[in-house]
Amino acid sequence: MIAVACLKWVDTWPDAATVLGDGAPDGRFAGVSAADRAALEWALRTRDAQVAEGQAGIPVVAVTVGPAGADAVLRDALACGADRAIRIDLPFGTPSRSVAAAIAGSLRYLLDAVSTIWCGDHSFDRGTGSVPAYLAGELGVAQALGLVAVEHEVGTISALRRLDGGRRERLSIVGAAVLSVEGSTAMLRRAPLRGLLGRPAIEVVAGDVVTSAAVASANSLESRPYRPRARTYAPPSGWTALERVKALTAAGAAVAHGETVTLEPDAAADRILAALREWDYLP
Repeated sequence: MIAVACLKWVDTWPDAATVLGDGAPDGRFAGVSAADRAALEWALRTRDAQVAEGQAGIPVVAVTVGPAGADAVLRDALACGADRAIRIDLPFGTPSRSVAAAIAGSLRYLLDAVSTIWCGDHSFDRGTGSVPAYLAGELGVAQALGLVAVEHEVGTISALRRLDGGRRERLSIVGAAVLSVEGSTAMLRRAPLRGLLGRPAIEVVAGDVVTSAAVASANSLESRPYRPRARTYAPPSGWTALERVKALTAAGAAVAHGETVTLEPDAAADRILAALREWDYLP
């Protein structure tokens, strides 16, 4: 079994071009977010917990997607104790679904068995947190997101998940899963001197080797949010400009008030549809 830490190479001092996706991170200020550092630390703690129980610690693999400049985050991961580092060579700014497909393809292509995949709950640059969800879907495993506390137990992982409204949910995670942790859950350990010397080489995988079909499928299924059609209005009536402005702004018209009704579900649905038609949102 293997523990995987997914790291995203981002600009920790982003400018407008980086945020808008027009350029790769500046190498002088590039790194990973606090959430991704916490993900790497939890992957290392997974191995440490098994060693403490007298077992052979599972290997920790750090994975990133990007050009050659992203090797910097993998070198740091190796220095902190990761056993293996893999970079998938894809252009910076590749869509999240394609990134997830690339990571899933590399895990199937290079690794035998994966127990846990640790990710940051959201990236530093865009903050959508969509890659872990896509990755869980590509691999067909469960996802635990928004984790604010993690505890290792024998054969399982106990985690506390953040919910809306200040609520929390206790999870017991068994088997392969994608875990998204917040940056406050753990602080990445400092790299020891021995970690800075004699580090293994970074494995570079061409993106098209592991994603040829997966990325094409992901791009073809890319969806967009629903947007209602524009409302249509009759042209304003009136002989003078003032009359037409009054018609457009409804100046002098009676103030409309909300209507409160109590209906059965079927009747309520019909009333909603009728209102949408009155407001020209539906034909």
